[in-house]
Amino acid sequence: MDTADQSMSLAARIQGVILDVDGVLTNGQIIYSDRGEELKTFNVQDGASIKLLQKHGIEVAIISGRESPAVSRRAEELGIKYVIQGAHSKSKALDQLLDAGFCRENLCAIGDDLADLELYARENVTLKATVANGHPVVRTRADFVTQRSGGEGVIVELAQLILQAQDRWDFD
Repeated sequence: MDTADQSMSLAARIQGVILDVDGVLTNGQIIYSDRGEELKTFNVQDGASIKLLQKHGIEVAIISGRESPAVSRRAEELGIKYVIQGAHSKSKALDQLLDAGFCRENLCAIGDDLADLELYARENVTLKATVANGHPVVRTRADFVTQRSGGEGVIVELAQLILQAQDRWDFD
């Protein structure tokens, strides 16, 4: 089975998606205003794709190693109720999400850096995804690598993969 077929096979089972923020939903840059506020930019197409996944019953969560009011606001705008920021261990953060009621099986984790490998090691993470500019080690361990870089609409590609694999993609 080639890589594309394997990605489709894994994506067909996905019930929940765990998103990293810096380097996935953003380009990974941290910008500070003159007043010391942290600024982040998010891709509108990612937001639409997250909503599309939710519309089709795919639960979405955010686990980030950093804390940011901008992430809280974006999650609220998108109706993402499972959010953990400031996670020292992404695996332990996932345990907290599971205890809070997040989908337990057939998860997809998308991340870009070494800290995200903790999620790849989990038995309930079926599909391991990363971005084109992800850390080289993360890219070698991923089942699916987006063509776009972090912050450039990577969830567009992930949502299309999952929904096509589940025969729920209505745009062909």
